[in-house]
Amino acid sequence: MTENANAISAGISIPSEKMVIDWKRIFFILLGLGLFFTFYLMNDLPDAVDPAGKHFPLPSQGRMAIGLFLMAAVWWIFEVMPIGATAIGIGLFQVIFSIRTSDQALKDFFDPSVWFIFGSVVMGLGFAHSGLTKRMAYKMLGIVGENTNFILLGTFLIVAGMTLLMAHTAVAAAMFPLLLAINSLYDDSGEPNRFGKGLFVGMAWTAGAGSIITFLGSARGVAGAGMFKKFTGGQEIGFFEFSYYNLPLGLLMVFFIWLIVIFFFKPEKSRIDGLRERVTGLAKELGPMNQKEKFVLTMVAVVLGLFMMKSFSPIPFFKNMDRAAIMMVPTVAFFLFQTLGVEEMEGIPWNIILLFGGAMSIGYCLYDTKAAEWMAVSWVSWFQHAPWLLFVLAIAFLVLCMTNFIMNVAAIAITLPVSLIIANYLGVAPHVIFFASLAAAGMPFNLLIGAAPNAIAYESKQFTAGEFFIYGCIPSAVLMTLLALFCYFIWPLMGMPVLLK
Repeated sequence: MTENANAISAGISIPSEKMVIDWKRIFFILLGLGLFFTFYLMNDLPDAVDPAGKHFPLPSQGRMAIGLFLMAAVWWIFEVMPIGATAIGIGLFQVIFSIRTSDQALKDFFDPSVWFIFGSVVMGLGFAHSGLTKRMAYKMLGIVGENTNFILLGTFLIVAGMTLLMAHTAVAAAMFPLLLAINSLYDDSGEPNRFGKGLFVGMAWTAGAGSIITFLGSARGVAGAGMFKKFTGGQEIGFFEFSYYNLPLGLLMVFFIWLIVIFFFKPEKSRIDGLRERVTGLAKELGPMNQKEKFVLTMVAVVLGLFMMKSFSPIPFFKNMDRAAIMMVPTVAFFLFQTLGVEEMEGIPWNIILLFGGAMSIGYCLYDTKAAEWMAVSWVSWFQHAPWLLFVLAIAFLVLCMTNFIMNVAAIAITLPVSLIIANYLGVAPHVIFFASLAAAGMPFNLLIGAAPNAIAYESKQFTAGEFFIYGCIPSAVLMTLLALFCYFIWPLMGMPVLLK
């Protein structure tokens, strides 16, 4: 007989386990639902009107999309359930309440951008499984030494440097296992620590900051330049012009991110004593580079080469190649040549893949229902009589807010045309609108769905979505301050046209 059975037979009552109710979680579930049903039940909102007098009505589906957008934000920030499950809920609500059809709402979970992220994650697994991440970690730590602040700085510089040549999503996926190895050398308990928080949060932030510098850092630069040419009567933003204006801003943001991290996530230990000797010994144990490591590096070179051919080659075969397809090349190759096996496939963080499926779904939902257009025109129109600098910063701030929720390319597509039209009324040159908007679009520092590096960093379990949101306000404020400085002083000194003559 068990102890409980003996106690019962002896006539002793056994107190039942008291169920603990998580009232905080229930509150945020109800808050999210309340926001959705408020927009679902309210009357139609007034049309947005641009300076030319054109009206932009908000359909009932667009009104509901805004409510769903707010509900998802609350549930994601406060993690009322796994972030992937919230993403599924986004698709479900669209179908149940007829915001969009099931074909529209659910197919976004298999959008090419989601497959791009999937391919990036698999590339990261290739780095980890082959042993290449450990080799890279030991090499870097041997160079930067034992000071934890300099370890953080070295990591951030490597992340930013890699985004000059490849998409920031791929960089984050490749660096993630490397950072896990570094954090385990700092503290092998697996528990969250301030160094780990700073390491992974800083990686996500610097991946965004570095990605604004060249066209190769993300798709938003090339897409934005195409829109700029269309809406300015053929004016082009060249590869070197793009990098010339963005390089100083990107580097300054990386530096300030490092300062923010070492201040707000000050490592518990200032040094990791004996680290250099440890990593030297561990590096020797790895021996020479194996065939899997060489193959992973070859695949990185192939992907990088294909992206460069897509950007610069006049050959239609390369120019028309989809970036998601390019990112999937290593995925197929890794399994085809047995660099990865079924165990690694089962270890893919599907929670993150679902998160971005939901992000694509809500983004397209806002776009298709005209909700995003209505919000953009309403916001920008408020500043049509403002001083030019305030107008530019208002546009950048709108893009910064939107890019935390929807694809940065979509945020640019929604705001740039409206902004360029109103800019003409204020005598503002289109270049400063373009560069301020692109910079803001590349640095969503608050929400996990804002960029793939944010979600990849979250997989470290070193921080919560709420912490990421709160601390992200600091670099966001720094970015807006720097944009004011660049728009008013630095970019004009560099030769950028700011006001129309």
